[in-house]
Amino acid sequence: MRIDKYLWCVRYFKTRSIATTACKKGHVKVNGDVAKPSRDVFPTDNIEVRKDQINYSFTINDLPPNRVGAKLVDIYRLDTTPKEAFEAQDLLKYSKDYYRKKGTGRPTKKDRRDIDDYQIENE
Repeated sequence: MRIDKYLWCVRYFKTRSIATTACKKGHVKVNGDVAKPSRDVFPTDNIEVRKDQINYSFTINDLPPNRVGAKLVDIYRLDTTPKEAFEAQDLLKYSKDYYRKKGTGRPTKKDRRDIDDYQIENE
């Protein structure tokens, strides 16, 4: 089975064309080598996929006949992604939500309250 079709079948990508694009960009590795979309995969192959700033890694157990339901995905792959990868994503999410360079954009509600408190203190 082709690598792009396999990644689509086990629901790593929403569409097969997105899986093909990821392969072309070099985000997919099979047994440590960058894989083209047409690369055939077999059971016991180790696959690494970079998606959403996380390096997912897994081993193929079996090849699905077609796209499978989310509950059946674990039959066809063994997930070996380290937990640290997901923790790093959580930290990145928190840093994006609350970080805004000083003086850029419209002040937030908290910023306006701080400004009002500062003006009241200095009067």
